[in-house]
Amino acid sequence: MNMASTEETKLWGGRFVGKTDPIMEKFNASISYDQRMWDADVRGSKAYVKALEKANLVTTDEMNQILHGLDQVWEEWSKGDFVIRPLDEDIHTANERRLKELIGAPAGKLHTGRSRNDQVVTDMRLWLRDAISTLTDSSVQLISTMVERAAIEIDVLFPGYTHMQRAQPIRWSHWILSHAVALSRDVEQLQEIKKRVNVLPLGSGAIAGTPFDIDREMLRKELNFDDISLNSMDATGQRDFVAEFLFWASLCLTHLSKMAEDLILYSTKEFSFITLSDAYSTGSSLMPQKKNPDSLELIRSKAGRVFGRCAGFLMTMKGLPSTYNKDLQEDKEAMFECYDTILAVLQVTTGVMSTLVINQREMEAALSPEMLATDLAYYLVRKGVPFREAHGLSGKAVFSAESKNISLNQLTVDDLRSISPLFEGDVASVWDYRNSVEQYRAPGGTAKSSISAQVTHLRNWRRKWEQRL
Repeated sequence: MNMASTEETKLWGGRFVGKTDPIMEKFNASISYDQRMWDADVRGSKAYVKALEKANLVTTDEMNQILHGLDQVWEEWSKGDFVIRPLDEDIHTANERRLKELIGAPAGKLHTGRSRNDQVVTDMRLWLRDAISTLTDSSVQLISTMVERAAIEIDVLFPGYTHMQRAQPIRWSHWILSHAVALSRDVEQLQEIKKRVNVLPLGSGAIAGTPFDIDREMLRKELNFDDISLNSMDATGQRDFVAEFLFWASLCLTHLSKMAEDLILYSTKEFSFITLSDAYSTGSSLMPQKKNPDSLELIRSKAGRVFGRCAGFLMTMKGLPSTYNKDLQEDKEAMFECYDTILAVLQVTTGVMSTLVINQREMEAALSPEMLATDLAYYLVRKGVPFREAHGLSGKAVFSAESKNISLNQLTVDDLRSISPLFEGDVASVWDYRNSVEQYRAPGGTAKSSISAQVTHLRNWRRKWEQRL
């Protein structure tokens, strides 16, 4: 078989006279995964042929033939009718091969002045820009679900934990909103990344730029980019925007994994604070009584998968020489997999948070008097005792209760007065959990007024993003 018949559909075959090893063909191909950029590739090509026509590199008739052919290619992909051939090594080759089958010789002019180096990174930026919009929408939906749940269950108290030890009484809504706030930062960071994604590299060629009068500003407007890349070598060789996205996914999944870990603990019999919906739980093949929080455990585990993709891609990039190298083919699988993973996690988390049932009695029964030791110190502070001294006196009260094997609130006024004469009968008000949470009225605190303000803030934030979406 001659070179022409074996390499005829390749975009690079002219200088080769030998046949590519079939194993190398498979090893080199990316069509199995980069085909999902078919829409971006067609959009980029349609914009580019318009720039070619403006530069008098194709005639108006040729441009119209190419545009019509690309519309047909798009239609085949959208209907699931596009047939990938064995020599279609990537999405660019596949689309150009099919275009030539549809319109003939004019298809050969589409790649004039364009390299796969600037073509692929343009496709990736177009694809990721759309993906970011989808992830933003899913994130805002999750935050909205959490905020509305916090508003409804604002009167529920339960223990707050530090070091996995009971710390202070808080509102259940305070816990929910703590995670909603973290996710809102993720949304805002994602929009910052989108600004850097939305820079046009098309027209950079392989490395040196384009020798033709390609109107890159027209390309920018046609493809709705915010800016044009400044340097052609950087434009084709950098994947900072991919690395940023992978890190963003890692950080967002860190937040979701932490929330999942809390919910896993809260769902155990030892806590019994929440009950997961059957829709997000599974059973045991051996133990009939089991109801496993598999949804939350998988959320937790998916974080590790994304971390690995992020670290692995950074290791790939750190040793590369300047401009494009085939190592960068690894960028797409990492980007696609992290997108798929985090989108699924956001959707499942939204389902979990909208369907779980709280056990308010168990939550409030878990509150215990020693969690009010700080309140006991504040009681003395309000009587003029310096906090550091009040802290020590409260600690002595805790020790006294432990020595007597009684709860802190079972110490008598006389017991407390032996520690400080400032303790009086009104100290009984300290042992009220609702009084405790209501003293934290400063912005960000767990008092009802503060939680209500947080809910209002996040509702306004949500409306702002919904308007943008």
